Amino acid sequence: MSEGDSAGESIHGKPSAIGSFFTRLGQIYQSWLDKSTPFAVVRWAATLSLTAIYMIRVYILQGWYIVTYALGIYHLNLFIAFLSPKVDPSLLDEANEGPALPTKQNEEFRPFIRRLPEFKFWHSATKGIVIAMVCTFFEAFNVPVFWPILVMYFIMLFCITMKRQIKHMIKYRYLPFTHGKRTYRGKEEAGKPFAS
Repeated sequence: MSEGDSAGESIHGKPSAIGSFFTRLGQIYQSWLDKSTPFAVVRWAATLSLTAIYMIRVYILQGWYIVTYALGIYHLNLFIAFLSPKVDPSLLDEANEGPALPTKQNEEFRPFIRRLPEFKFWHSATKGIVIAMVCTFFEAFNVPVFWPILVMYFIMLFCITMKRQIKHMIKYRYLPFTHGKRTYRGKEEAGKPFAS
């Protein structure tokens, strides 16, 4: 590799202005992502409002249905990854090969570990909406299609995929949502002291 081949470096080995700009821009973006991590409800509310704006735009423009269909398929893919365990139990030959969920009351509590964590799910879904929104500004992506067929096909695909996912959950006895470790109370006292 020569001196100037490194990303963001000029011929003289110093960082170029453009490379420095994009590095700084990436750092600011990552900083805002890090600050938004604990605010899940606010993040999802912003994403839902962005989705509503996108849907209103598509409705008003009466086009870009293929972009919307691709966005729906992408979100379905993300949702399935969000519901799936990190280690697929159908691929394990023996019970000791990977983390297992407790099947009896006296087993140790193990939280559900997702293939796609919530933050990455949110981030990818939001990026997908932004990219779809940008696509609506270009006429090249406005492919003429009969949109009711796309809607019916998407509904069919959603139902078949979710049926398969629910069967997988039932077969391997896992729930994709963890509410925390169960706590047990001690025995109730038989009598309460009277206030005198």
